Amino acid sequence: MADSSRVAMVTGAGSGIGRAVALKLQAAGYDVALLGRRVSELEKTAADAAPGGGSFLITPADVMFENAVHGAFQKTLEVFGRLDLLFNNAGTFTQGVPIEDLPVEEWRRVVDVNLTGPFLCAREAIRIMKAQTPKGGRIINNGSISAQVPRPYSAAYTATKHGITGLTKSISLDCRADNIACSQIDIGNAATDLTAKMADGILQADGRVMVEPRMDVSHVADAVLYIANLPLDANVQQMTLMATTMPFIGRG
Repeated sequence: MADSSRVAMVTGAGSGIGRAVALKLQAAGYDVALLGRRVSELEKTAADAAPGGGSFLITPADVMFENAVHGAFQKTLEVFGRLDLLFNNAGTFTQGVPIEDLPVEEWRRVVDVNLTGPFLCAREAIRIMKAQTPKGGRIINNGSISAQVPRPYSAAYTATKHGITGLTKSISLDCRADNIACSQIDIGNAATDLTAKMADGILQADGRVMVEPRMDVSHVADAVLYIANLPLDANVQQMTLMATTMPFIGRG
């Protein structure tokens, strides 16, 4: 179990994977700052706090905007005094269209949320982690199995998740001297509202529409907590966690 003095920030904490991870960390004793665009959804996450766990702090912000991100991290520092863990989770998709039909505005929106947002959040976390006593902390970036193998018509999303891999490795290299570890977790088909359409069928590489298996999102939360609780001299650099029988290995 984590010590109650440990502090985490979870982005995209108002739904899905972010909510599940925030609740798991809080129940394990972490104080958790909840970052997301919709205050009402963050409040729903906070309302499910486990008795005897850590505290929740609502820090509404859109990860696309530098000043908003800075304000959320400063509020976290003011209230909790330090930051031990950042789970960089907020993300978005585009509609599934051929690349030649993808509006550049949609491309830029996905890049801003999925890549620039995690950079902005990591930058704030690193500044805090380098300055605090004791120095150091951990960043876990939510990648995707699309960081390894794309789905059809997912150019913007896939490109940003490949970018997350580069960001993760760069943080791991550049921040090791300051006792900051950085991991990437690539998740395949966790059962959330965003993946609900998979139960009705989703486009495959050969043009078929196929129902895909999903796994309980609690397994993702368990995996993040495992990485979070490692001592800083040990790290899971990259983890793939997926529904066992989903089409990924051998995906054509």
